[in-house]
Amino acid sequence: MDVYVSGVGMTKFGKTKDSLEKMMGEAAALALKQAQLDRVDAIYIGVMNVEEFVGDSNFAALLADSIGMAGIPSTRVETASSTGAGAFETAFYAVASGHLKNVLILAGEKMTHLSTAKTTRILSEVIDRSERRYGATMPALAAMIAQKYGRDYQLPNSKLETILSLVAIKNHFNGALNPRAQFRKTITREDYLKSQMVSYPLRLYDCAPITDGAAALILTSQPTAVKVSGIGHATDTLAVRHRASLTSFNSTKEAALKAYTMAQLNPSDIRFAEVHDAFTPFEIIGTEDLGFFPPGEGWKALEEGATQLRGRFPVNPSGGLKSRGHPVGASGLAQIVEIASQMRGEAGERRQLEQTEVGLAQSIGGLGNNNLVTILEKSDRNRVAKPGWRPDYQPELIVSQKDSPSPPAGGIGVLETFTTLYATPEGFRSPLTFGFVKTESGERLLACNPDYHSPKKLKIGNKVSLTHREGLYVFEKLPLLSRLKRRLKGLRSL
Repeated sequence: MDVYVSGVGMTKFGKTKDSLEKMMGEAAALALKQAQLDRVDAIYIGVMNVEEFVGDSNFAALLADSIGMAGIPSTRVETASSTGAGAFETAFYAVASGHLKNVLILAGEKMTHLSTAKTTRILSEVIDRSERRYGATMPALAAMIAQKYGRDYQLPNSKLETILSLVAIKNHFNGALNPRAQFRKTITREDYLKSQMVSYPLRLYDCAPITDGAAALILTSQPTAVKVSGIGHATDTLAVRHRASLTSFNSTKEAALKAYTMAQLNPSDIRFAEVHDAFTPFEIIGTEDLGFFPPGEGWKALEEGATQLRGRFPVNPSGGLKSRGHPVGASGLAQIVEIASQMRGEAGERRQLEQTEVGLAQSIGGLGNNNLVTILEKSDRNRVAKPGWRPDYQPELIVSQKDSPSPPAGGIGVLETFTTLYATPEGFRSPLTFGFVKTESGERLLACNPDYHSPKKLKIGNKVSLTHREGLYVFEKLPLLSRLKRRLKGLRSL
């Protein structure tokens, strides 16, 4: 059965004294009013970590009660930072099955009342335990991915810095036009360079903010102007070190393939997109993984202005997570609300796009391991389904690796990527330096170095020695004499 959007609602994102249930109630009221409904058949709630952020549990029942819908079945969904999109997916299948006619999706998070260190610690709980033991945070892992992207595609540090700044500048420009965005101020390259370093090479303006906010959307089996055409959902390994690629997310590519196949659409059919930019490099990687640009060329499209608000393929017209804000439970649904609003011509005169026939939202859960892709299109396109259709999009899905049964206690490896983290989670000193090291046997390990406090002392490709101390891997650069001896030994063996 076809599924349509009949109403949307969203609060202003930012810092507020309002409770989480009050924000979500406000968004629900807006969506219900637009859909001209008083009641729905079911409620689907998206909140990532209400237990730790707010101190409540059984939140689905709490919210149904607080919005005056006690008695209506209410279900909570959680897929880390893609939770809002996960709730949408669950609600979609409930309507598509023919069992329900009208459902309300509500997603939100309240975060700003906690300290940055505590919020960072809570958000870091989505990371693999063994990587978390090193003090790894979402910004730190994203920073290492950014460095590896620059290395793989031969971008000098200065060039990578310029590219990342362009994402931030573009999305702040868009957010300045969005009345519901957290940051409604444009930034310059000078502003970007003045912002503090969070985790080298990512600065404050490379990272989405801590945010309060809520979004709502109503799905229906009754035809409206906006139809849900495709949904895809996929996961990947929890540990980043197990992935065969550090510069592409398998979970995005698998989810996109499912969404394109369901919708019977190709990437070239999409007119605009909301791409998960919790960190600026993720927008670039996302546009490549979704098939909009070839691998390693997403930054070129950005540099050419293709992804700007008036470019040939607008990305994040809302301002993205970077400027609109990132209340982690709500962001995935807020992206879909933006797509629907653009299609209905309700984005506002200065932000409204011209070509909105088909839009796509990509939401990342965790560090790229619980991702969803959603495609909406205008209902009046009247396309006819074609049996056996396959999309042009056929991504390379790289098989992940696992730790060996007996991990090495030491040895020699190559530094694949690294970061120095300055905004550390609770319980860790600042700064922290760690990186991924590829061992001689081909295994990737996360290792730290307590002595390096400046990223300028390290370089990707450095030969390093590995030791095991107190349950953690520690790496050190090989002294020049050791490197010369190893090189000489290699020559003698020829």
